[in-house]
Amino acid sequence: MRIGILTGGGDVPGLNPCIRAIVYRAIDEGHEVLGIRRGWAGLLYLNRDDPESVRQWTMKLDKQVVRTIDRTGGTVLHTSRTNPSNVRPQEVPDFLKDPEHPEAEEADERPRDFTPHVLKNLEFLEVDRLIPIGGDDTLSYGERLHREGFPVIAIPKTMDNDVYGTDYCIGFSTAVTRSVQFIHQLRTSAGSHERIAVVELFGRYSGETSLVSSYLANVDRAIISEVPFDPEKLADLLMRDKRENPSNYAMMTISEGAHMIGGKMVEYGEMDAYGHRKLGGIGRITADAIKQITGQKIIYQQLAYLMRSGAPDAVDLMVATNYAHLAVDLIISGASGRMVALRDGTYTHIPMSTVASGVKRVDVDELYDVEQYRPKVRHVLGKPMFLY
Repeated sequence: MRIGILTGGGDVPGLNPCIRAIVYRAIDEGHEVLGIRRGWAGLLYLNRDDPESVRQWTMKLDKQVVRTIDRTGGTVLHTSRTNPSNVRPQEVPDFLKDPEHPEAEEADERPRDFTPHVLKNLEFLEVDRLIPIGGDDTLSYGERLHREGFPVIAIPKTMDNDVYGTDYCIGFSTAVTRSVQFIHQLRTSAGSHERIAVVELFGRYSGETSLVSSYLANVDRAIISEVPFDPEKLADLLMRDKRENPSNYAMMTISEGAHMIGGKMVEYGEMDAYGHRKLGGIGRITADAIKQITGQKIIYQQLAYLMRSGAPDAVDLMVATNYAHLAVDLIISGASGRMVALRDGTYTHIPMSTVASGVKRVDVDELYDVEQYRPKVRHVLGKPMFLY
């Protein structure tokens, strides 16, 4: 049996260990593994009639190739935010624009669905089972292939930890670890200059990275995506924090998807294939507002990709490796349309369709003080390790 692997969406620490574990386990079980490069783009842009295209978009994976990749972050297969079911005219592969090509269609301005082309490429590559590793966008297309009859087993990853149906996604622990480290390091400058520090963290719809990082780093205030905030009130709270701190500084975190009362998320650039625009800048806007309100000097730090850089921590190594083994177990058993997951601290698997059946957000009533703009974690009995 030939197993295909691809990684889609944002990179996170833990992807390479997951790939390595799948390859080692699959080969030990007598199977072979083929890597698909650049996420779903590999199956969209691969030209079956061009051997160079096949070499460009695929990568044979054996033990020698993946032997040391678990020591690094990112993904050796590279990644993209391609959605083969929603391809805009300017993104259509050149060879599929050729009127002589059997899969070419009359060009217009509407997005096109190239799923039949993807399925033919999987058949051409002799891939029997596919393991997409990604967030809800990447996995939603994997579920589409499952509905088309192609066997798929999914592995959730996202540093936001917001894939619905699982308590944990690969990459989250390292992102929080990095954030806590950088927040503590930033205290030296904030304290030396007696300033208010505003640290912007990733988190589009879920504020869990801001909530958990601020909780663990003992930050003064934390703004999350789920709760609109009043900058005047926030400024007053931070000034109180600054006065009460012997070193005369204050620190806050803010999710990139946060917004002020009556405002909206700060987006820019073109929409990607899944309908998302880039986020970032609410921290700068908030910092400027606090400066104007208080007259204080501000340190603004956008952590951004530093949160997902470097090698994975022990938790992500553990979960990535175990998810890999569980995925291969499911493939060997003949299962399809399943996503590996952690629920109530136990490894399990759920229907891939679960990903689109709900949203995963911070339990504001239980974990966040909307009046004080800070985590409110008091009673943890019965809660999962990461409070979701």
